[in-house]
Amino acid sequence: MVKLFSLSVFYKGSPEARLLKSTYDLQSFSFFQRTAVQEFMTFASKTLVERTQPAMRQSVKQDVYMCHVYVRTDNLAGVLIADHEYPQRVAHTLITKVLEEFAAKIPTDQWQTGAENSIDFSILPSFLAKYQDPKEADALTKMQNDLDETKIILKNTIEAVLERGEKLDDMVAKSENLSMQSKAFYKTAKKTNSCCNFG
Repeated sequence: MVKLFSLSVFYKGSPEARLLKSTYDLQSFSFFQRTAVQEFMTFASKTLVERTQPAMRQSVKQDVYMCHVYVRTDNLAGVLIADHEYPQRVAHTLITKVLEEFAAKIPTDQWQTGAENSIDFSILPSFLAKYQDPKEADALTKMQNDLDETKIILKNTIEAVLERGEKLDDMVAKSENLSMQSKAFYKTAKKTNSCCNFG
């Protein structure tokens, strides 16, 4: 069974990306892991948006995850974290659709200043639920023929996206967005190379 874990909308500011809205399906993780996993997915998504140029699409493999990211020319960005079975083209079509809906509903002045809890984009969880089944997106994919001309850059790890000399371990250690529990969880997951390892 293919799986979607998270879907997020960001504004790619300079130097930091601003999280505007996100939704998660973490039922496959134990109750005690969910908070840490969610923090890491947000952290990884934000990092990918910050390292992706406008008008660019990337799909980044990270252990059992595929992180699909698209930054539009207007700096509105979307990230979908799925398993490896989820079709790449469907993932990017879904991100495009979500960003179109978001742009139509949320005024651009809120992109740069809005916070996740102040932006009303309540349909995001329904996208994550509906498109758990990639067949649901078949019609959407057919409509999006322009995606065929779009080059999706495939990277093997998040490390490959980072700038020369940057280390994910250092970024995790310095991050103010991760709790002490999440940092400890990251170190443990890295040592055991478990399913939640983003490192």
